[in-house]
Amino acid sequence: MSADNSGGNVSVPLRNLLNSIQCIRDRVRDGESNESDGAFNLSNFWDTLNQAVKAVSQEATKLSLAFSKPPLPSQQDGEKLSESILKSVLTLSTVYYWLPKSQGVSLRRQVRDATVEVLEGVTQLLEVILSSPLQSLSQEQLTSTGGVWSACDQFAQLPQGRTMMMLSLFLCEVLTNTPTFEHPQALSEAEDPFSDVLDDDQDEENPRGNQDTYWSEKDRRVIGPCQGLMKAATACLRKLTSAVKANGDCSTAQNVAQLDDLADISKEISPGADDLALCLYPPMDYSGVENNVRHTLAHIIIIANKTQSSHACGESELTWVQFLEGAVDHNLQKAKDLIQQDS
Repeated sequence: MSADNSGGNVSVPLRNLLNSIQCIRDRVRDGESNESDGAFNLSNFWDTLNQAVKAVSQEATKLSLAFSKPPLPSQQDGEKLSESILKSVLTLSTVYYWLPKSQGVSLRRQVRDATVEVLEGVTQLLEVILSSPLQSLSQEQLTSTGGVWSACDQFAQLPQGRTMMMLSLFLCEVLTNTPTFEHPQALSEAEDPFSDVLDDDQDEENPRGNQDTYWSEKDRRVIGPCQGLMKAATACLRKLTSAVKANGDCSTAQNVAQLDDLADISKEISPGADDLALCLYPPMDYSGVENNVRHTLAHIIIIANKTQSSHACGESELTWVQFLEGAVDHNLQKAKDLIQQDS
């Protein structure tokens, strides 16, 4: 027998609780924070938020234990459990709304996503309890309970200070060092990019006759400046990360907004460079290569310009920004000339 099919109607308060938490989750996901004219205490915010997260974790554990073995809780006990859980969930969502945008859009986004994940975990646990046969603690219920714990534990990993933007930029740098991002070097040194996935028939005089699986001489020449552009993208993010680490300051709303902008545009570099790497495989689409070269260049230039106009740019950073602009222009023109050659 599941909680949904019990004779004591214990499912009624659980169903109402599920609906309430789903509504709260949706409001947190789509809502905005309440801007306040008063002073905001970041340290107090984190202390209160962590206490609220801990309370939700404890209440979810109580709920799971209450429905881990017969007999089922009475309807009255189910109502008390539901009220206690709803109180903890409302407290968590209320504390999240305390965080103003002036503390950083990226920081708010991280806290919002972590809060939504906790609320989603609680709703999944309720759904399992309402639908699972009540014989013993099921694996599904154990997994759902663990999911709530895991979501709550993620709050401890959030950067609980004003260095969040710097950490975001570090993350962007890590994302650019994916295997896909290393492909251009491998491509430029290989003559057969599909040798590990397509086998030649050694009995034929013309093994794998489809030449679309090989590069032409022109293809290999085009790869060079594209590889240079992707190396410039990687260097750009590394330099930007160093600049923010050295000069980044979150003491004013204007500085925080500048770092938010830098973090957001940095996230576009890796997927843009990945798209460029993918279109270098034969048969090479020169139009696609040129378009992706332009897009990658545009992102690099935007980062350079935003860095140059931000508080994170010191005298030493001005030098590499100017050098970077020259390097990407050179690679763009070289790639364009090679693509248009013989066309």
